[in-house]
Amino acid sequence: MNATEIRQLAASVLADIAPEADLSTVGDIDDLRDALDLDSMDFLNFIVGLSQGSGRAIPESDYPKLFTLRGLIGYLS
Repeated sequence: MNATEIRQLAASVLADIAPEADLSTVGDIDDLRDALDLDSMDFLNFIVGLSQGSGRAIPESDYPKLFTLRGLIGYLS
């Protein structure tokens, strides 16, 4: 997956979890949880959606790597 595809996947997953969240307002190093007002269950559902959408297993120990867009793109690309 490239950066554009990862951003599209993240936006799609967010649309199901938190429709009011706007990924385009988040900076590359902003904490997604704070910037999008995601609680712990929302973030867990976000990770599950990313895993399913990318076809890549994401172990719990790697969740902190996905706190930012930069980290998310780096991890899934």
